[in-house]
Amino acid sequence: MIQAVAWKNDYLELLDQTLLPETTGYLEIRRIEEAFEAVQNLRVRGAPAIGITAAYGLYLGLRDWTGASRDQFFQAMEEKIRYLASARPTAVNLRWALEELRRNVQNSAETDIPALKERLLRLAVDLHEDDRRRCELMAQHGQAVVPENARIVTHCNTGALATGGIGTAFGVIYHAHRSGKKVQVFADETRPVLQGARLTMWELAAARIPSQLICDSMAASLMKQKQVDLVIVGADRIAADGSTANKIGTYPLAIAAKFHGVPFYVAAPLSTFDLSISSGQDIPIEMRNESEIRRVFNKSLITVPEAKCWNPAFDVTPPELITAIITERGIIKPPYGETIKAEGRLPARPQ
Repeated sequence: MIQAVAWKNDYLELLDQTLLPETTGYLEIRRIEEAFEAVQNLRVRGAPAIGITAAYGLYLGLRDWTGASRDQFFQAMEEKIRYLASARPTAVNLRWALEELRRNVQNSAETDIPALKERLLRLAVDLHEDDRRRCELMAQHGQAVVPENARIVTHCNTGALATGGIGTAFGVIYHAHRSGKKVQVFADETRPVLQGARLTMWELAAARIPSQLICDSMAASLMKQKQVDLVIVGADRIAADGSTANKIGTYPLAIAAKFHGVPFYVAAPLSTFDLSISSGQDIPIEMRNESEIRRVFNKSLITVPEAKCWNPAFDVTPPELITAIITERGIIKPPYGETIKAEGRLPARPQ
């Protein structure tokens, strides 16, 4: 599997996803500002992957800090956490990863500044490895909902490009294919940034998983023709009631699945759950530049230049449309208010 995020001794290497599928190019991230830019401008994307990137970015932002006081170090760390967290507001893994690093560093007995810096790097590496393990566990648990012959619709990109491992929803599909199940995938193109067309199809081709690209508006017709056995998507934030924020276009896909009696599954690690948010209506939704809609992937103009555009990056799917949520601990089923509360959250690393 491709590695979208990799630590290379003294810098972070990112696969620049804005260049795919035409070009495979890598970025050397050596400064916190470069990590911020990569997250904000979708050079790295996917909730787990941007959380991992932010963790390394926090270390890079403090690596050359020259103060001597532990208190001053923590003050500088707070400023850099706020800076990185502002890059993308909807994906909770971004803030969650930074909070995990803050908590672990502040709870340490270290007073030596170089030791605190080294601890930050170790925590980022551990968080990266932890996400890889979570992806494997989700893929295994998800096999319970994938039949031997499975025609699957997925939306956006949830594979190795979006995580630290084999992926969330894509990981379930990949594991099913690898285990010998007969899998056929229909990948939504995922307008306006085309993550499905550019990234998911690229990963499906690399894994040699039988697949077809469809426009976002075509999934309901496939369901009507009884060509879909299940839908599986990822999530960027999950509220306490089971509402999930995911790439724009997920909500209408869930409505179509409900109408046609097709199971609709969400695959996400427990780090994506935000128990401080009681319902989906309270999830902040990132608004992006109108030019993403006016142009196809910021290239060809497809409308009049002065067209006004509404461009939310995410939508929220209510819990009544979700059949189950696949996590690294197992499969969570309704009523979500009770089952999510009972499930709680895993720490970012073994304690």
